[in-house]
Amino acid sequence: MSHATRSDRRSFLKSSASMAAAATAAACFPWAQVGFANTLLNDRPRIGCIGLGGMGRGDAHGHRSYGDILALCDVDENQAKKANDDPNIGGGKADLYGDYRKVLERADIDVVSIVTPDHWHVKIAIEALQAGKHVFCQKPLTLTLEENQLIRNACRKYSDRVFFVGTQQRSDQDRFLRAVNLVRKGLLGKITKMTVGIGGGDVGGPFKKSDPPANLDWNMWLGQAPLVDYVEQRCHNNFRWWYEYSGGKFTDWGAHHVDIALWAIDENGEGSGPVEIDGTDAKHPVPFENGYPTKDDSYNSSHDFNVIAKFAGGTEMHITSRGDNGILFEGDKGRFFVNRGKIAGQPIEENWDKDQFGPDQLSELYKGKPFEGHKQNFYRCIADGGLPVSDVYSHVQTMNTCHLAAIAARLNRAIKWDAKAEKITGDDQAAAFFARTPRAGFEIPRV
Repeated sequence: MSHATRSDRRSFLKSSASMAAAATAAACFPWAQVGFANTLLNDRPRIGCIGLGGMGRGDAHGHRSYGDILALCDVDENQAKKANDDPNIGGGKADLYGDYRKVLERADIDVVSIVTPDHWHVKIAIEALQAGKHVFCQKPLTLTLEENQLIRNACRKYSDRVFFVGTQQRSDQDRFLRAVNLVRKGLLGKITKMTVGIGGGDVGGPFKKSDPPANLDWNMWLGQAPLVDYVEQRCHNNFRWWYEYSGGKFTDWGAHHVDIALWAIDENGEGSGPVEIDGTDAKHPVPFENGYPTKDDSYNSSHDFNVIAKFAGGTEMHITSRGDNGILFEGDKGRFFVNRGKIAGQPIEENWDKDQFGPDQLSELYKGKPFEGHKQNFYRCIADGGLPVSDVYSHVQTMNTCHLAAIAARLNRAIKWDAKAEKITGDDQAAAFFARTPRAGFEIPRV
């Protein structure tokens, strides 16, 4: 794409956003969808989607409201074809790839959507930033504590590109945003305890090893992870139950609920976070030695746990597989519970936040932008600049806590965390989990 074409598109986006800013935040139609509806093809952002499983196709549907999908990529060619056959994604017209680098090489792609297994997120995301793309990446963004630093450094270097994390609870006005505002306004008093219910991981195995199906590039799917024989249950949706590719429920649901909890108590800025994480009460579906599973044919992420994160101010966060999925906030003035289905408790029933939760507070949470749908905020930031509601900087702080919970659980002990230095202290074995050596040929760029 020529520089002039890119400039024209940026001008159009800014114009659309400026007109939309005059509309109310509760408009019936997405600002970007309306703004792009009757424009020429060359005025709409051009999108490449990398990773097209169920979540990837769902995100692709959402992106299509704001731009045109030119490229679809998946190491499973059946998934790429399925997305292209969908009239609401590729419509039979997108170019299909098995190697994401082909998407990043295209000068006519403005935006990439990354919805791969967790262990691929950071490598693709950094290379997308290097290629000049705006990035939407699903959660959990990172696989290790080190990857948090790598992606943060890249986003700082390429700060002219919008990086958006798919933590959609940050755009739930009636439940999670109300909860965050209520706590941040001090209406519960000092927060003493937060119980973050994220459910337990799956238990399964032993599973059979076999040849990978012809439609799947198994070597590419594994990427930076160790080369192992194909097991169907390692792949696609079940990857999250293996520490080789994910952090189990600690990162899967933790990326959502731990994020909301830390946001509410203002412990998601750089240098903040817990000082100790106790993983004594955690069980795994296979035996562990020195923090590693002793079997390679069964799910290995923790399925039963209550990990306690302690903060310098005295607040405790219990990250647990037990009880209801959601967050229970307890302060010295009151308590309430919130999840995707409800927000309940005396502060809610008595409207403690009356006259303290409205457009001004929502805009404050949205970093000065109007409250609107999740992907709308992403495309508005592409047009206007500024950080999105789901920004990378607060998200890596969430992921620090999630990864620390997984490390403590794997070792079944308490570990100390120096939040300012971002180091596990006083425990060399635990500190060794800070990073993982990627398989040769799949190294992550350091920028």
